[in-house]
Amino acid sequence: MDLRELTSRLIRGGPQKYHQKNAQRGKLFVRERIETLCDPESSFIEEGRFANGLDEEFPCDGVITGWGVIHGKPIGVIANDSTVKAGSWGPLTVEKIIRLQEQALKRCTPIVYLVDSAGARLTDQVRMFPGRRGAGRIFYNQVQLKQKGVTQLCVVLGPCAAGGAYVPAFCDVVVMVKDNGSMYLGSPRMAEVVIGEQVSHDQMGGTDLHTTQSGCAHVSVETEQAGLNWLRAWMQLWTCRHTSVPFNSTEVSLSLKDLIPNEPSEGYDIHDVLKGLLDAGSFMEVHATYAPELVCGLGSVEGQVIGIVANQPAVKGGVIFCESAEKASLFIHYCDRQRIPILFLCDVPGFMIGSTVEKQGIIRRGAQMVEAVSSATVPKITLILRKAYGAGLYAMCGPAFEPDVCLALPSAQIAVMGPGPAVEAVHHHHLNALSEQSERESFVSEKKEAYLSDVNLLKLASELVVDHVIDFDEAKTELAKRFKLSMETFLST
Repeated sequence: MDLRELTSRLIRGGPQKYHQKNAQRGKLFVRERIETLCDPESSFIEEGRFANGLDEEFPCDGVITGWGVIHGKPIGVIANDSTVKAGSWGPLTVEKIIRLQEQALKRCTPIVYLVDSAGARLTDQVRMFPGRRGAGRIFYNQVQLKQKGVTQLCVVLGPCAAGGAYVPAFCDVVVMVKDNGSMYLGSPRMAEVVIGEQVSHDQMGGTDLHTTQSGCAHVSVETEQAGLNWLRAWMQLWTCRHTSVPFNSTEVSLSLKDLIPNEPSEGYDIHDVLKGLLDAGSFMEVHATYAPELVCGLGSVEGQVIGIVANQPAVKGGVIFCESAEKASLFIHYCDRQRIPILFLCDVPGFMIGSTVEKQGIIRRGAQMVEAVSSATVPKITLILRKAYGAGLYAMCGPAFEPDVCLALPSAQIAVMGPGPAVEAVHHHHLNALSEQSERESFVSEKKEAYLSDVNLLKLASELVVDHVIDFDEAKTELAKRFKLSMETFLST
């Protein structure tokens, strides 16, 4: 057989009708996806092209694996070819994936998974499913990669079914393409057959479900191009995390003093605060629509890449729920594995209470967040914006959790609870004994004033509860200096 002819056939992928069908749905061919992902004019080095190549039905055995470059840094790429048996996995598909993972583990090279697969080929299940180098080994390798701190990113461009859904589950960041992308352990048809449930494709595993309810995906995008571009932008921050990313000045915004209301219960959008603290256009949020009462993402401050964990007073008052505790825990662990310093922006009334969250395990989830904060070895800086009440202070890396420095703005309050609930808790019986409304109001006002005097910020600073109180206009400069110092020390050890 002529080598050039065979190579040409393999590169073309599956039958033309599947290429046309994908094009109608706005889907790029797998090799176009890789070309879009990688740096222009960089050479993609393909591995295992001739796998199953003598069988015309299975060019490259339905998966492209190899090495590319993003922002000048090498990456491994594992990309399903949905024109070949719907991107299903056969024994050599699995072997190609495993081999690339093993090389990435040896080289500590990041991996990008471009997922578009119907799952296992049942006709080949004995050869690809149960053995020592069967499909299970893919997930085993993903865990080894994660433990070694090798970043794994995923774009879900089509179906991601059954066991294959664990590929994104083990990744650090998952981007889903709206309408085309889906993830589920069992398809709607299987759910109807096995458990009698009738559910639509989107209800079972669509993008909205996974970015707002399950939290299995971090980002939703409208098109493949947008998803691949988003991943490239994330990788730019990642590749510069120990050097310096190019940056512009802070975005024009109101001063922090104008943004943060005096009244502790009044809401405001933490994104406006981030605009005043971070380099212009640098913030990339993950899980924006999942547990939005807490905000997580990467950004930069005077070129230094940092992770941000911030309470969001505009949503549910910034109270920490089960989902937001889990979201924070996962993101803190990610930053720690990738040696990215973390900024905690604290304006938290505490953890949610009530029977509903107790049934959901709020104590356990909260403990997991506190554990993530406690175990993180990267530089951590805490800036208390306004209120820091109860165990919320602990979860947001308060003084007891060894931040490199605990800073506070003049608007900060640190206490077990707010003055209103505190007065009610301590003086409940006395308040009930007061018959006149005016008497009650006068008594409450007096006790609130005494309570606030006891937890006065400057008093706390004088006792070294917080390390430093900074003016609103000094915040970005102070953070930049502190992170630079902490990272220089951290990277030298």
